[in-house]
Formats: sequence, structure tokens, C-alpha cells
Amino acid sequence: MLDTSNSQISLIDKQIMWNRLLAVVEEQAQVCQRTAFSTIVRESGDLAAGVFDAEGRMLAQAVTGTPGHINSMALAVGHVIDAYPTETMQEGDVYIHNDPWMGTGHLNDISITTPAFHNGKLVGFLACNSHILDIGGMNDWSSSTDVFMEGLYLPILKIIDAGKVNESLMAVIRANTRQPVETVGDVYSLINCNAIGCERLSAMMSEFGLSKLDELAEHVIETSREAVMAKLRALPQGSWSSDITLDGMSEPIMLKACVTIDEAGIHVDYAGSHGMVKHNFNTPLCYTQAYTSYAIGVSLCGDIPNNYGSLAPRHITAPEGCILNALKPAAVVSRHLMGLMLPDLVFNCLRQALPDRIPAEGAGVLWNQRAVGPWSSPPKFGDGYMVGLVTTGGMGALPYRDGMSATGFPSGVRGGPVEIFESMSTVVMWRKELAPDSGGAGAFRGGLGQIMELGNSIPEPFTIGNAFERIQFPPRGAAGGMDGQAGNVRLSTGESLNQKGSHVVPVGARAIIQSPGGAGSGDPLGRDREAVAADLANGYITPAAAREQYGYAG
Repeated sequence: MLDTSNSQISLIDKQIMWNRLLAVVEEQAQVCQRTAFSTIVRESGDLAAGVFDAEGRMLAQAVTGTPGHINSMALAVGHVIDAYPTETMQEGDVYIHNDPWMGTGHLNDISITTPAFHNGKLVGFLACNSHILDIGGMNDWSSSTDVFMEGLYLPILKIIDAGKVNESLMAVIRANTRQPVETVGDVYSLINCNAIGCERLSAMMSEFGLSKLDELAEHVIETSREAVMAKLRALPQGSWSSDITLDGMSEPIMLKACVTIDEAGIHVDYAGSHGMVKHNFNTPLCYTQAYTSYAIGVSLCGDIPNNYGSLAPRHITAPEGCILNALKPAAVVSRHLMGLMLPDLVFNCLRQALPDRIPAEGAGVLWNQRAVGPWSSPPKFGDGYMVGLVTTGGMGALPYRDGMSATGFPSGVRGGPVEIFESMSTVVMWRKELAPDSGGAGAFRGGLGQIMELGNSIPEPFTIGNAFERIQFPPRGAAGGMDGQAGNVRLSTGESLNQKGSHVVPVGARAIIQSPGGAGSGDPLGRDREAVAADLANGYITPAAAREQYGYAG
């Protein structure tokens, strides 16, 4: 129980201020999204924003954002303080880095940290990060074998010193990207959203007569920590283990987890998982912790806000040198291929203890479309395009509800508009529709994946990237439910493109991409007959599937 004997702020006021902190960071995130140059940020919300106390403890995060960005950002401010002690910071300072081991796991996410001052005194920090489409390095996201091949590597540096922009550092960033206008624009977007957050935080403190955040911070942290512990104390105690096999590249990758709930909280250990690989889906521990924390939060912690306190009872470990605790200089640009699969692995453990609330496996990894062109040899700087579009697969069914179709779970990002993708390149999305029968059959059906067809509008080849999972090993059903349908990538000419890497789409051909469907939960014969009829009417399943999987004759 919280000790309020020396409190100078009423409980009601603390709750009002807490809600105001949430409003501050949501405005911060919305400013970033509205001013971003990168389409994956502007259209899909691939970012994070948060407010921290003077010790670097996260007090609130924006709703807009992704778990991989948010939960890794929770640790990033501490790294900045280690590099630049608070007593050296001045009003107007801003810090930048994209170190994968101190940020979000790969170089394409730039993190900005801004000390927040109120009446001349440092009271906290505003932090944010977002995905930068190009940061130099190799254009083929499957070929790097160490982090130095993957683009510009920025340690923690001061990009604004007491209000003066470090133009030399900006010039370095501009010179190391194929998209200098967009990349530098995104850096300024991140700086700007933190500045707005600092203004709103100071205004809130003036309104409530606060000179520091200490008492409010303790209330937020301790209330949240105790709320999570109360949730965990209501659950069965014990240990449960599971594993999951992923496609990998030159060989399949097996990940293993053991989840333990006890008096100290919840522990997730990834001992026994595959070791580091020469390919670039090695995962720094910060990103492993981020998606593991999300899996725990979404399945067990309900609506408890995400902050330093609510994260504290979640203890996540992985042996050094395994693929989920990769060490520098491992190649990590595609770390999401492992990280986004961790919620399913954690769910497989928790389902053994809580079978009535945990979903079946889903697509997991986003099936983002990335097109690069035109081809020229030698290349002409400024003539090419590089565009990205967030596309998704199906979510696994819950024991009481169908899985959502074409939804970015667990990443939380929105699918991007085709019109924006097409307006920035010569590539056309000729087809984008739900894939019938892709959701695993069950008493509750898995969410559907989608079929997409890409082709050039002019007689030139272009390049697409395959950085996907669930092609060889589809999502597995739960409690008698059937597996979801595996993903597939091919040319309209019939050639398979299922190998990870960059693939040329020749003149006259189209790329056909089908994302995986989520797995089903429960015996398909137990599915409500009206639900089967509705699926047929909506085109979610075919008549053949209705007969063979559900025993439905119409």
C-alpha cells in the first residue's frame, strides 16, 4: 500500500495530473505523426513517445505507437543519462542516437531525447523514436552479416546544444542516406514533437503549481507496480514451457521460452533458443524485452498504463549470444522477424495455465511491401524511389472470439493506404483483398490474411523485398482448432519468391503476395452454424471448406 502520510498533493489531483501526462504524450505522438516524412510513420504510426521523470523512469507513453518502439524506449533515456549526466544538461539540449542495443534494436529507428525544464530547473525528459525508411547501408535487407553493413550508426550525441543545431551532425546524416530530404525531415519532426511535449509538460506544472515531478512520479510508478502485482497474485503460480519453429533463412530457427509466475512477479526466460546467426534477424535484448513485455501486458495486465512501475514486475532474460540476446556487431536490421513472434511463444506458455483467455497463434510478423526502382547502371542519385507499405496477416482466434483479419497484431501499426504507396512510385497495387479459407477453422475462426498483387505501371523492372515469416511453418491451432494458412510469395509467371531477400519483378510480370491467416481455436465442428453461414455469405470461407472443415451442408 502507498504511504501517503507526507503527501503534498491530494489523490484526486494526482489522478488528474496522471491523465494530463497521458494527454501530453499523446499530443507529442500526434505531432510526430502529422509532421513525419516517412510513410510508415505518417500513415501507420510506427513510432513511440513518452514522458520520463528526472531519473529517467518512464511515467507515461502515448497510445499511438508500437510495442517494439515504446517498451524499448522505456530504457533508452537511462542510456542517455549515463552518457550525459543530468548536471551537464542545459535548457535547449537535444540528444540523438540509433544504437540498436540502446534503442529499438536496429539502425532504422532514430531516438530523440530532450531534457524538460520548468522555471529553469530540469524536471524530466520527453523521448520519442520513429522508423526512418533509409539510413544508408545495403538496399537488400537480407544480405547484411554485421551491423556496420546496415547503415549509419549514431552513438548517443548532442544534436542541439542549448538551442543551437549541430549542423555538422545534420550534414553527416544527410550524406548517409538515399533520401536526404525525407530523413533529415524526420529528424526535425522528432525534435519538434519533443519540444511540444516539453511545452505542454511545463504548462501542466504551472497550472497545478508543481516545481518538480517527484511526488507525482512515485504515485504513478507505485500505483502501477502494485496493480500489476495484484493481477499476478490472482493467477496460478508455476512454470510453463513452449517452443516455436520459424522459417529462418539457411535453416529453421527454434525459439524456446519458460514462463514462471511467483511472488516476485512474472519471469520469462529464453534459454535453449537458437544461437546467433550470420543473417540479419538477430535480436538485441532490448527488443526481446519489448515484445515480451507487451505479450504479458496485453494478456495479463489489462488496462493498467504502461510505465516504469507496471514494467518492473516483468523479468525477461535470454542467454548472451543467443538469437534473442544478440551481441554487437551482429546483423540486426530484420530483428522484427524474431521479435514479433515472441508474443505467440509467450502465449503458448500462458495458455497452459489460462486456456480460457489466450489466443491461438497468428501471422505475427508484418508483411510489409517494399518497392525499389527504377533500375539503372550506374545508378543516378535522386532518380530512384524507395517506398514502403504496411500490410498485415490474420490474428489467431481467442477461445471466445474470432481472430481479427488483416490486422497488425502484435505490432499495433495500421495498414497503410495503397494510394500513398502508389503516389510515390510507379508501382501499382492491382489487387488487395482478404484471402478466403486462410483463417484456421475452429469453434472460433482465425483471422484472414490477404492477397496482394503488385506490378509496374511502366515497362521497367522493379525490386521487392521478402522479409517475412510463416511461409514454411504456419500458425498453429489451439484446443483442437486448425492451423492458419501459410503465407506465399510468387510471380504471376509461377516462379516462387519464398526465399528471403530482394527479388526482381520483370517487365510484364506481377508479384503476388499472400500473407498468413491466423489459427483457429476449438473444434471446428463446434462452431455456431449461423457463424459458418455468415462466413460463407461474406466470402471468408468457400463452400468446400464449409463442408470439409465445419461439416456444414448449408
